[in-house]
Amino acid sequence: MMKWLLGIVINAILFTAISGYFGEAFYMESFGAALGASLVLSILNVLVRPILILLTLPVTILTLGLFLFVINAITILITDEVMGAAFEVQGFGMALMTAVIMVLVNLILQSTVLKQEK
Repeated sequence: MMKWLLGIVINAILFTAISGYFGEAFYMESFGAALGASLVLSILNVLVRPILILLTLPVTILTLGLFLFVINAITILITDEVMGAAFEVQGFGMALMTAVIMVLVNLILQSTVLKQEK
């Protein structure tokens, strides 16, 4: 449970940093909106992402797993729709770039910082 909450906070911080760097292409109203978007994304990753992975399994295999970035971008766009005006991502390209950044940062954090907690 604690690791899940830490992941939500880390993703909220990432959303805030991406919003600050990309400006209008990735808009967030406040840090509370970032926490809300992170929570929604977490729920979507549990409920919707496995279904998307199953439906796109042949494409994912053909692209050697790179299609998972597209699935992550789709879940970010769904989060954008759920959150309304508090969290705005302009276009699929920005969602894809956000997905790649989030995967890379989470990978680095999990392999260094979070691994040392155990």
